[in-house]
Amino acid sequence: MSHDPEHARKLAQNLVELLAPYEEELIAVERENPAVGALRRALGIVIAEACYCISDQKSPQEDWAPPTDDEANRAR
Repeated sequence: MSHDPEHARKLAQNLVELLAPYEEELIAVERENPAVGALRRALGIVIAEACYCISDQKSPQEDWAPPTDDEANRAR
């Protein structure tokens, strides 16, 4: 499966848009029922991970190989 950063960002954006209203509702419910806090925190973590995907972070796969202009390649 190829890694398409734009597709990943779009999916993450959709996830945030879908889950954010639920997190807001859980915040309100948590005031009345503190036991909901764990669910609200879990949802917040998922949203934070999606936001990380949306951000301009480079793909983790880009770190797997050394840069093509590194010193070892220049010596060849």
